[in-house]
Amino acid sequence: MAAVFIHHTDTPNGYDCADVPRTLRNLYTGQTRDRRWGDLGYNFLVDKCGTIYEGRAGGADRPVIGSHTIGFNQGTVGIAAIGTFGRGTPVPAAMEHAIAALAAWKLSLRGIDPTSKVRLTSTNDKSRYTKGTSAEFDAISGHRDGYATDCPGEALFARLPAIRTMAAGLQGRSPRASSGAGLPLGLQSLHRGVK
Repeated sequence: MAAVFIHHTDTPNGYDCADVPRTLRNLYTGQTRDRRWGDLGYNFLVDKCGTIYEGRAGGADRPVIGSHTIGFNQGTVGIAAIGTFGRGTPVPAAMEHAIAALAAWKLSLRGIDPTSKVRLTSTNDKSRYTKGTSAEFDAISGHRDGYATDCPGEALFARLPAIRTMAAGLQGRSPRASSGAGLPLGLQSLHRGVK
């Protein structure tokens, strides 16, 4: 896994966190019935309370290919923030922290600094890049970086630099020392807490 793409589900923000499983069932139905995908497109979803949910089955501990960023699904992870994050919408701190922690963990499995750049090759002409084109991305990018969309919304997209910095800090990296130390114990066991 070389990069993480951040999405939003484009669903209402006024949910109670106890009701998120219902939202996930609705998303699952929409993506499997309406889009005819075999599962949710996102590898993970994060709610406003900071709870991380496994999306596409098996993605917590294996490199499962999602259906989240046309042309750049292979070798990447899709994390969707549950809600809609257009301009001026506050992004909950708990959600940001959970996204950063999850991205830090997944990128650490390949030794990737969350603040670094990575090269990905498009596998589909419907992406922003024609099939076979190599392009540079942030290790933590927004859906719109690889596909013509507003996702993950202006507000969440604007928070990506802070999420990258937070993820690097969780990996034990500093701006001057990119070699980094091992992950904190909480990140090492993160996958055991995924619902």
